Amino acid sequence: MPERQYLYKGRILNLALQGSYEIVEHAHAVAILVEREGQILFVRQYRPAIGSETLEIPAGLIDPGETPEQAARRELAEEAQLTGELEYLTSFYVSPGFCDEKLYVFRATNLRAAFAQPDDDEDITIEWRNPRQVLREARDGQVQISASAMAGILFYLSERGLESPVVDA
Repeated sequence: MPERQYLYKGRILNLALQGSYEIVEHAHAVAILVEREGQILFVRQYRPAIGSETLEIPAGLIDPGETPEQAARRELAEEAQLTGELEYLTSFYVSPGFCDEKLYVFRATNLRAAFAQPDDDEDITIEWRNPRQVLREARDGQVQISASAMAGILFYLSERGLESPVVDA
């Protein structure tokens, strides 16, 4: 395989050519599934890349020197002002056809209040929502969701033995 030739090196991503492949090297990230009484914690925020608001589960980049668990704890505090016990659920590559970003998914339980300053560029709203309803709204084009939100919803529903999570309840 030929060496990578870098076209751009940035703070959170690099763009390279490797032979005929365009490759994005992206910082790895975490997402946190937070459940309460049949609902999932979502954050609503505007995403300039898609020109729309999204519903996402708390998530963010892993900073240099952080473990995925440390990043998950920090992001949960920054975005939801919560802390708790973290359980590793899974990890996966977000879009391996062109990007090396890996997402580590955790579940938070035994929640307690915490305080951490959100990032300066974050303007988020917390929403506790029924995951089946959010999935229906996403299917019907009423709301945009992220890959991490989809992973959280499907993990939540699969653990409850719900064979078809998109069927109306």
